[in-house]
Amino acid sequence: MRRTFLFALLLAVAATTGFAQTDFSTVEVKVEKVAGSVYMLTGAGGNIGVSVGADGIVIVDDQFAPLAPKIKEALKSITDKPIRFILNTHYHGDHTGGNAIFGREGTIIAQDNVRKRLASGTTAHGNATPPAPKEALPVITFGETLTVHLNGENIRAVYLPGGHTDGDSAIFFTQSNVVHMGDDFFNGIFPFIDIENGGSVKGVIANGEKVLLTLPDNVKIIPGHGPLGDKAALRAFVTMLKGTSAAVSKALAAKKTAAQMKEEKILAPWDSWSKGFMSQDAFIDALVKDLSR
Repeated sequence: MRRTFLFALLLAVAATTGFAQTDFSTVEVKVEKVAGSVYMLTGAGGNIGVSVGADGIVIVDDQFAPLAPKIKEALKSITDKPIRFILNTHYHGDHTGGNAIFGREGTIIAQDNVRKRLASGTTAHGNATPPAPKEALPVITFGETLTVHLNGENIRAVYLPGGHTDGDSAIFFTQSNVVHMGDDFFNGIFPFIDIENGGSVKGVIANGEKVLLTLPDNVKIIPGHGPLGDKAALRAFVTMLKGTSAAVSKALAAKKTAAQMKEEKILAPWDSWSKGFMSQDAFIDALVKDLSR
């Protein structure tokens, strides 16, 4: 299980920075029942949320284009109904790479900034991602909130500003008591935060706290990466971000360099979170860059 998460996380960074090289033929797309009418698909890239019912399928994110046939087979193992809508939690390629394919079957929906980022192309870590083709762009966009009424489910998309990127959304499956947090929640692992495209650690913290205030204790939470979570797991993620941010901010106030922070291992109390692609040292670099702005 851990190897699957590491693989997905490495691909997430690779997709964002434009140098993904992998053999998708070896990837297995797995189905996990979450609650009510909602399932989670894991493979390579961001976790996919799925709502199924008599009216058809709604998917949240669609990983990479080469995995589309495997994703479709996984969906067929749940239902024979057609895909009606595709919701993107943000613009990164490990969450939108299948848009051009699934957009032929359903309507793509996302926050306004997702379409802008996909249409214009982006740069992260010095690597450019070209503009997405027309067929991969969201057809319906929204500013703050949008609701899809399907399968007896009120599927609410809520904008989370300035978190992982500047176009994040949380997707609430109201009747099933499930929420998909996209990459504003990495369960059990240090996150990647795209500060070059509107993200910030303070925004991720604020978004997590905002969502936590709205959730019942028995909610199931689909993270952008990592295993299926709950309210306690999301709270632990926010607590970790507060602690690590405070440690780096204190070191910056003392005029310490990133190299000194690494030598002193100031993030050692959170070492259990470094089991993904982000080591303690890499996360120090990310936080220093973010908090020094």
